[in-house]
Amino acid sequence: MSDLPTQIGDFRIIKELGKGATATVYLAESPAYPEPVALKYIRFADKSKDEAKWNRRLLKLLKAERAVASRLNHPHIIRIFEGVVGTNEAYVVMEYFPGESLERFCTFSSLLPVHRTIGIIFKCCMALDYAYRQGVVHRDIKPANILVDDKDNVKITDFGLAMNINKRVDTDSTFIMGVGSPAYMSPEQIKAYPLNQKTDLYSLGVVLFHLLTGRLPFRAKNPAQLIYKIINADPPAVSQLLPDLPELMDKVIRKSLEKDLYSRYKNGAEFAKDLSAVRYQLVDDKFLPPDTSRFSTLRKLTFFTEFDDVDVWEALRISSWRTVKANTTLIREGDQDQRFGLVITGKVELAVAGKRIVELGEDEVFGETAYLDELGHKHLFSVVTLTDVTYLEVNPAALALSTEESQDLFRRRLTTTLTKRLGILSATVAKTAPAATAGQALAPGLDLQLIDD
Repeated sequence: MSDLPTQIGDFRIIKELGKGATATVYLAESPAYPEPVALKYIRFADKSKDEAKWNRRLLKLLKAERAVASRLNHPHIIRIFEGVVGTNEAYVVMEYFPGESLERFCTFSSLLPVHRTIGIIFKCCMALDYAYRQGVVHRDIKPANILVDDKDNVKITDFGLAMNINKRVDTDSTFIMGVGSPAYMSPEQIKAYPLNQKTDLYSLGVVLFHLLTGRLPFRAKNPAQLIYKIINADPPAVSQLLPDLPELMDKVIRKSLEKDLYSRYKNGAEFAKDLSAVRYQLVDDKFLPPDTSRFSTLRKLTFFTEFDDVDVWEALRISSWRTVKANTTLIREGDQDQRFGLVITGKVELAVAGKRIVELGEDEVFGETAYLDELGHKHLFSVVTLTDVTYLEVNPAALALSTEESQDLFRRRLTTTLTKRLGILSATVAKTAPAATAGQALAPGLDLQLIDD
């Protein structure tokens, strides 16, 4: 805190509220304002060619925020009071709101109750509806730009990327190609098509999906794959991830995430109206947070090393946590149910024709052969518990409803397990097997060629 300035312009700096890549936000006070304000401060970098270009871009964003947001006076939009742009620095003075961003509530372990999530997004819908009627499109709706306090008061902030739709796009100084956050961008924004209020409603639909499920509707290993999915793929039905939600929620999210502009919500008020209908269908407001102890247990297992946190939560959601006594048959040789399990505690044995083949313990998989066998779907081994066992049972029908990423992770881990197990069993068989035929080695550099008869 030694670098904390004491004064910026006419404002006395009280403390730092947050810091980003381009700006620092301070809590400040001035005799000109009855209440403390938030002051977004930017110091321009050196005068090199690249930095000068970046500085010009920052100036555009800052002037846009000052010019556009100062016209907006809505209870769910942060007020902009003034902006000052100098040679080496600039700052925007805005309403101070003692809340935090929705980013905090986007993980499975910290999800808000559904009725609170609906209420927050409802207020955002009305704020965006108001902004559009003033001729403003935000263009960067994401959890980081939506603030909420402990009483669910909501404020949309950061209108620096906003577009004045009353101007022509090619002459609009606030229009900058490539702005926005890719995971929340609409298909038309990615394609650099002309934008209207429906792009904000799409992004808000992504935020709603994220707050409800703890994951994004589209996930990918790289930006190119993410962009492809946003433009071409359908999002998973939220009811597959949260079976207790009213069926209408699927329709609401599907409509907000429509790729066809004519099928998407036409305005925020229409979006809000459907959210009200979903809220009415909720049975009650009771909320039990997820059991994080089981997540912590799975997170420590090597089986889930390549899984992101959201994938571990999804594994928990589609699985059954079971505890059984010793000498319990879990799977019978020849069964075709395709279930497989992961031992959490205890030991099991794998047997064929009444003969023990191998003993498995904590963090080891059983029953994977039937799942990976796409033709016969048969279990090759009987599985019996040797001790009291706690295990995670995965039903393929439930796994099939999970995301492609989760299915791929499970299949890769099970294939690796089966391959290693085959190697171990082969080495065991080799100890008592007859000697192999000694083949003649190929001469170095000899090429094999196919000969047509």
